[in-house]
Amino acid sequence: MLRRFGVSSPALTFVLLLGLVSLFADMTYEGARSATGPYLALLGASATAVGFVAGFGELIGYGFRFISGFFSDRTGRYWPVTLWGYGLNLFAVPLLALTHRWELAALLIVLERLGKGIRTPARDTMLSHATTSVGRGWGFGLHEAMDQTGAVLGPLIVAGVLFAGGSYRTGFALLAIPAVLALWVLLTARSAYPRPRELEVSPPKLETAGFGRQFWLYLAAVSLVAAGFTDFALIAFHFQKQSVVPADWIPVIYAAAMAADSIGALIMGRLFDRFGLLVLAVVSLLSALFAPLVFLYGLSAAFVGTALWGLGIGAQESIMRAAVANMVSTERRGTAYGIFNAGYGVSWFVGSASMGILYDISIPLLVAFSITMELASIPLFILVHRWIQGGKSGLSPDGATS
Repeated sequence: MLRRFGVSSPALTFVLLLGLVSLFADMTYEGARSATGPYLALLGASATAVGFVAGFGELIGYGFRFISGFFSDRTGRYWPVTLWGYGLNLFAVPLLALTHRWELAALLIVLERLGKGIRTPARDTMLSHATTSVGRGWGFGLHEAMDQTGAVLGPLIVAGVLFAGGSYRTGFALLAIPAVLALWVLLTARSAYPRPRELEVSPPKLETAGFGRQFWLYLAAVSLVAAGFTDFALIAFHFQKQSVVPADWIPVIYAAAMAADSIGALIMGRLFDRFGLLVLAVVSLLSALFAPLVFLYGLSAAFVGTALWGLGIGAQESIMRAAVANMVSTERRGTAYGIFNAGYGVSWFVGSASMGILYDISIPLLVAFSITMELASIPLFILVHRWIQGGKSGLSPDGATS
């Protein structure tokens, strides 16, 4: 399919095909997510409800990844799991156009996250096989960049509908088009590459059959990052409630954040292949600035803050995934992605729900909570980086020779 455009490497072609799937998929659900906060508010939901729904959706989605990843590894049915997950993930969005109560809209938001939770470990495992020959960071970064290109276009579709005088429901209905395109490309990839594991030319040689200490410490660092990040639904709720940004511009700001995510993923992917986890320590430092800029200041600061928020999301969706593939054997990679994402999701839920509650109590407390979580992750990333570098020099995390 892509050879006619000069792409001859099977591994790179596979990465690009999955990237194209993610581009159309993100047009669908990120387009919806750019408007779900104001939409829930329009239907009568409170800030606490918005924060809870966003966090609970992430909890269900990320929590189910443990089950999905384990099932994928045990059965080897990576493609069927991926296909079923995308189907639920994508078609929950157009159904939002039919809702008239915030509780029903919340249910569909949760179902959309569940679908993503089902398909992500299997898809990431297949993607990890192809990235051995193109570079872990670059492969995942390229996939994330294409993913977030869709995340820019989707919100712009919704914004265009609103600018033209249409409703949120009209915008949600139009997102059915990229949903269908995503499934078509996915089926094409399934037909062309039925056994993606064959693309992994040199699986990492790991002595342990389980998960080493560096994996668990890395998970702790990532969980802190997740706890300090709020869902955009709460950010959009704040923009509308405090009149920081005109309602029609909220999807545009989200699109700008996704653009920062896309560009940042490419740059960070290259840097990760060269410098390792130190890149994540730097990103956490920058991301700590998003909350004060978004929640405490005006329009200009809101643009900068959401761009930093997007940069942090880009790191979480690209190089954080790439790092997992370097820590775990091929046979247990789906399970590892499931555990990784489940821990991440629990932390996201706790953090998002807490910040929704804190918003109703004190916005400065919300900001302080977010900054503390982001900064606390930095020493852990540095420690895991040193452990990994020590392992390359023949030392285990305990300092013994391997």
